[in-house]
Amino acid sequence: MAGARPPDWLVYGGLLVVVLVFSLSRRENADAPPAPPPPDEIEGALLGPITPFDPSVTVTAPDVPFVPAAGTAFSIAGQGRWLTARHVVEGCRRPALVVGGGRAVSADVRLSPRADIALLITAGGPPALPVTTTEPLRVGQRAFHPGFPQGRPGEVTSRLLGREVLRVRGRGAREEPVLAWAEVGRTEGLEGTLAGLSGAPTLDRAGRAVAVTIAEAPRRGRIYTTAPDTLGPAIRGEQRADEAELGEPVTIDNYGRVADDLRRDLRVAQVVCLSA
Repeated sequence: MAGARPPDWLVYGGLLVVVLVFSLSRRENADAPPAPPPPDEIEGALLGPITPFDPSVTVTAPDVPFVPAAGTAFSIAGQGRWLTARHVVEGCRRPALVVGGGRAVSADVRLSPRADIALLITAGGPPALPVTTTEPLRVGQRAFHPGFPQGRPGEVTSRLLGREVLRVRGRGAREEPVLAWAEVGRTEGLEGTLAGLSGAPTLDRAGRAVAVTIAEAPRRGRIYTTAPDTLGPAIRGEQRADEAELGEPVTIDNYGRVADDLRRDLRVAQVVCLSA
C-alpha cells in the first residue's frame, strides 16, 4: 500500500524554507561596529578653534642651571618612539626610560620648537598607544592622565574647560596654545603636587591619547595639556600606517586598573635624567 502523499502546502513550505536558508547564508555581512557610548551629560559644545580672545596663563621658568627631574613618557610607535614634556628632558645630557629592576634605557631626544613636547627615541619599544589629533573635543569631556606623580605610580582624571594660551617667561620663553582641564579625581592617598606627571598621555574614554600633560595649577585645581594644533606636527611621520596600536575603553571605575596595565606593559614609563 503506497504511503499517503503529503499535502501541497507542506511541500511548498519546505521548499520555501530551504530557499530562505540558502539566501541568508549567501548574504554579505556588512554590519557596522557597535555605536560608542553616549557622551556624559556634563559634556557641552564642541571645542572651537584657536582665537585671539582665548584666556592666557603665564608661568616663569627659573633662569638657573638644569636640575634633573623625573617625568612620564608614553609609547607612540613600537620601533621605539615616545612622547614626553619638553621641560622634563630639556638640558638633560642622558635622558632614560625606567624599565624596572633598577634598569633604565637611554634615549635620544628631539625637542619640539613650538611646544612643550619632546620625542624620545630608543632601540625598540612596547606597542603604541593610539594617538588622535583629529577627534573633536567637547567642553566637559573626561580625560585620564596615567603616569608617575611625585615619582610614584598614580593617575588623575579631569574635565575639559577649554582653550588657553600658555606664556612662559625666563628660560625657554615661548607662547603656545594649550588645553585647560579641571581635576576631578586622583589616586587614593595621592596628596599635593602632581610633579612627575608631566609628559603623561591625556587619554579619552576610548583609550586614545589626545594630548600630552605638561603643567598644573594646584591652587586653581587645573591641569594643562598640549593642544591638537601642536601635537599633530610633533608626531607627524613617527607612526607607521600599519602600527599595531593598543587602546582600551577607560571609565571612572577602571581608570586605575587601566593605568596599572599601561605602566606594567611599559607603554607608560618613567623618564629620568642619568648622571653624566
